[in-house]
Amino acid sequence: MRRPRLTPTAAAAAVVAALALTGCGTTHPAADAAPTSAAGPAPATAAGPITLTDATGTTVKLDAPATKVVGTEWNVVEDLVTLGVDPVGVADVKGYQAWDSAVPLKNSPRDIGTRGEPSMDTIATLDPDLIVATTDLTQSAVAQLRKIAPVLEVRSADAADQIGLMTRNLDLIARATGTEQRAAAAERAFDTKMAAGRDALKAAGLAGARYAFADAYVQSNQVSIRPYTGGSLIGAVNERLGLENAWTVKGDKDYGLATTDVEGLTGLGDARFTYLANAVDGDPFADTLSKNAVWKSLPFVKAGHVDRLPDGVWMFGGPASMEAYADAVVAALTT
Repeated sequence: MRRPRLTPTAAAAAVVAALALTGCGTTHPAADAAPTSAAGPAPATAAGPITLTDATGTTVKLDAPATKVVGTEWNVVEDLVTLGVDPVGVADVKGYQAWDSAVPLKNSPRDIGTRGEPSMDTIATLDPDLIVATTDLTQSAVAQLRKIAPVLEVRSADAADQIGLMTRNLDLIARATGTEQRAAAAERAFDTKMAAGRDALKAAGLAGARYAFADAYVQSNQVSIRPYTGGSLIGAVNERLGLENAWTVKGDKDYGLATTDVEGLTGLGDARFTYLANAVDGDPFADTLSKNAVWKSLPFVKAGHVDRLPDGVWMFGGPASMEAYADAVVAALTT
C-alpha cells in the first residue's frame, strides 16, 4: 500500500522500491540570474542550446534554458523553486504544501495528479518546455511524458552518497534551467548550515551523541516505525552534524530506510530520539505508541529525550529542507 503523502512515490508501506539507473549531466555552460544577496549582480541568462545527459543516460536537448517546467516529484519541485523557477505544474500540490514548508511554492501551479500517476492530459495542456521526473516514476509513464515535452530524469536516491546525489541533481536541473549560480549559492548555504549546526552541537557537549530519527504509520491498528539509517539522506546529514546514528538495522540500498516495530526500539538504549509527523496524517508516536507499555519503558522516553520536529520538513528534499532539518535537530537537542 502506498503512502503518497509521506513516502517516496515508488514506496510500499514498508519497503521503498529500488532504483536501477544513475548517471550525470553535461551541458553547454549557461549563466543565471542568481539573487544579488547570494551571488552578486545577476548576469544575463544564456540563450542555449543546451544538451544534457540525465540519470538514465538519455540525452536531453533544449533550444534554450527551460522556463515552463513541470515537476512530477516533490524533491525536484523543491529544487526548481530553490533555483528561482516557478513550476507551472506540480504533482499533489496540497501534499507538497503540507510536507515541504522549507521551500514554499511562490506561484499557483496546476495540480497534475499524484506523484506516481501524473495526468498526461493535464500536463499536455500546460505546454511545458521541460518535465523533470525521477527514476521512481515508471518508464511507461516517462515514455508518455516524452511525447509531450523533453523529460529530464534524476535519480531519486542513493544510499551510498545521498548528499552528493542531492547536489548533483540540483546542478543538473540548474543547467537545464540556466540557474547555475543559484545552485552554487544554495550549496554554499547548505555547507555553511551544516558547519554551524556541528559547531552548535559540539558547544553543547553533544559531539558524537547517539541519535536516532524515524517516522511511523499505522496500518491495521499496528504501528510500523521507519528508521532512517546511516544510508538515508537524513542519516547523512546527521553525520555531517557530528551525530552518531544509533540505528543498527540495515536500510535499503537506495533510500537507506528500514522497518521495525516498537520492540525494535529497545536496541537504541539511551540514544536521543526525534521523529517527524504531520497534521495531515497524524502522529502515531503521540496518538498510539504513547499508550504502549514497551514504548513507555524505553530509556529515552523515560528521560524525556523524545522530540517531534516541526511539521513541513521533507525528509527526501533538497538543500533547503536539509537546512531546516538541521535547525530543528539542533534546537531539539540543545534546548
